[in-house]
Amino acid sequence: MAPLVYLCVRPQVDAADGEYASFHQAMGTGESGLERWNLVEDDLPVDAFTRWRGFVVGGSPFNTTDPEDAKPPEQFRIEAGLGAVAEAAAAGRTTALFTCFGIGVASRALGGEVTRDHPEDTGPTGIRLTEDGRHDPLFGALDAEFTALTAHKEAIARLPEGAVLLATNDDCPVQAYRLGERLYATQFHPEPTGVAFTERMTIYRNHGYFDADEYDLVAARVMAADLDEPQRLLRRFAASF
Repeated sequence: MAPLVYLCVRPQVDAADGEYASFHQAMGTGESGLERWNLVEDDLPVDAFTRWRGFVVGGSPFNTTDPEDAKPPEQFRIEAGLGAVAEAAAAGRTTALFTCFGIGVASRALGGEVTRDHPEDTGPTGIRLTEDGRHDPLFGALDAEFTALTAHKEAIARLPEGAVLLATNDDCPVQAYRLGERLYATQFHPEPTGVAFTERMTIYRNHGYFDADEYDLVAARVMAADLDEPQRLLRRFAASF
């Protein structure tokens, strides 16, 4: 069986290393079950859809809503690669799970709309499954309400045509959706433990996601959160495709 792959879209190497380790641990794929490809430095390979059976995408300090003339060259490469994966997954030619930054790129590539109107602070937030979410093959096994971690400046204003809303909350109405049978996207981060997330917070302390002077307060909330359900989602994803 071909492995899954983590597509790195973070320029900060230490943050990317930590995120890959979090996905690997949460998905339980074994030593060689989750490979890694760095879209910051390399184009998506031409054999991507035969080399890997599925893709997971994490976060990034980039935003899809940044002005086009302000985007660095590596961001255009990242957006092109993720767009190709999104189109293939929507067509059923591969499987993909886009998270945080990834949900914005995938949504825009598939005709959805991304906005700065629904940011969420860094830390734990409540997630509610929709009726469709409660009957979804992946999300339906989760608790109807659970806690996940967020930290984002943009969100989805309009779903791509045909997408099914799976999870929501009051601050950010699109927390997860499915398009077709093989493309999933979450606004929240499903992969990190509290420890891993606080380590990531240290790296992005001065990137505007939270008040740097409140690091200890935010970190305490993160460490107190029950994050079992998001990681269950990743284990189910890895086992189902």
